[in-house]
Amino acid sequence: MPRQSQSLPLVAIVGRPNVGKSTLFNRLIGRRQSIVDSEAGLTRDRLYGQTDWRGRTFAVVDTAGLDRQARGELVENTQQGTAVALEEADAIIFVVDVRAGLTALDTEVGDMLRRRRRPMVLAANKAESQKDEGYLHELFELGLGEPTPISALHGTGVGDLLDQVIEVLPPADELLDDTTDADTLSVSILGRPNVGKSSLLNKILGDERSLVATIPGTTRDPVDTELDVDGRRVRLVDTAGIRRKGVTKGGVEHYSVLRGLRALERSDVALIVVDATEGILAQDQHIAGYAVEGGKGVVLVVNKWDLLPQEERDDKAWRRKVDNAFKFIPGVPVVYASALTGRRVTDVIPAAVRVAENRRRRIPTPELNRVVQKAMEDNPPPTRKGKQLKVLYATQGKERTPTIVLFVNDPDLAHFSYRRYLENQVREKYDFAGVPLRVLMRKRVEER
Repeated sequence: MPRQSQSLPLVAIVGRPNVGKSTLFNRLIGRRQSIVDSEAGLTRDRLYGQTDWRGRTFAVVDTAGLDRQARGELVENTQQGTAVALEEADAIIFVVDVRAGLTALDTEVGDMLRRRRRPMVLAANKAESQKDEGYLHELFELGLGEPTPISALHGTGVGDLLDQVIEVLPPADELLDDTTDADTLSVSILGRPNVGKSSLLNKILGDERSLVATIPGTTRDPVDTELDVDGRRVRLVDTAGIRRKGVTKGGVEHYSVLRGLRALERSDVALIVVDATEGILAQDQHIAGYAVEGGKGVVLVVNKWDLLPQEERDDKAWRRKVDNAFKFIPGVPVVYASALTGRRVTDVIPAAVRVAENRRRRIPTPELNRVVQKAMEDNPPPTRKGKQLKVLYATQGKERTPTIVLFVNDPDLAHFSYRRYLENQVREKYDFAGVPLRVLMRKRVEER
């Protein structure tokens, strides 16, 4: 049977500065973090998250405040960042400060959003008191329907707002992609701007003469490409929209990863491309972190290897850098490549295939129990308040991301470091290189 994969619908939170967009974003994704950031949009949690309401899961993006004073013109500011999110959005939450009333900038933003022709809901934020509606009546002048009073800070009214959001989202069946067979491997190419993603994609397509097909993707305007690699069908999930030509700074770079994340949702394995001449940067780690959080396999492609001085082309030294920077992906495969010269480009897809095989690896339950028990015998868990962790049973869950479920006497006795120790013991026995491995603790009453 064809495998059905679903791309999450995307909801963009938009408005002028200081109306509470980030507070609403934090409320929706269920995490709280600082709203002060000198480089807004680079922080993972600020940019993109997921939430669900009444059984419907969707993605949320926190956009920069629209302010024509910031760069001289409202349109320029929009094109420098928020436009990227708006182009991808399936629906928009337009946030206005009900206590400040309708401003000229609110009206401008409303007119701009209306031209986008996206489903929209109007959130009248900072309505902390039901007795004082502020300037709610003024918001009707926007002509965007009835505003919903909310307090993103306290959570009041947010449920009513989400009810409206899921009503305007595309039906779930419109987002299903049933063209991918179960044996087809989906691979996305991700990375910061200017690291050579497009060049790598073009070189892969140019070197692989067995082009199978071009398949419409589930995001706007992309075309996915299918290849036959040694008898294995591989789909390269389109990521061409990550960066616009001619734009090398400003808001677009801050949101450049957004389209890559949309492609990542439809992938099994992510190729994270880094620039060898710049080294491994924090945003490279952030992007790889998205893949791990999504349970995807990862291959690291160190591009522009040919531009390094000869004395810096030390595979072992780079391996140490990688292991230190990507501790959250133990043993991630690395390909030192040059999209310009073609160096080792042919190694990239085979590396992705091996990672995909690791991701599908299943450990027989008896074997897994023996590995876990031996690990605990070799290094018993420390006692805590006179008690010691006991693993009564181990099994592998059915999730696509390899998940080890340990039934224990008390999950609270398992320190993070001991969980990591058990994970490493399983990794040492079985090849999960490039694949996130989750270890979950479940309480089980010990049989007497």
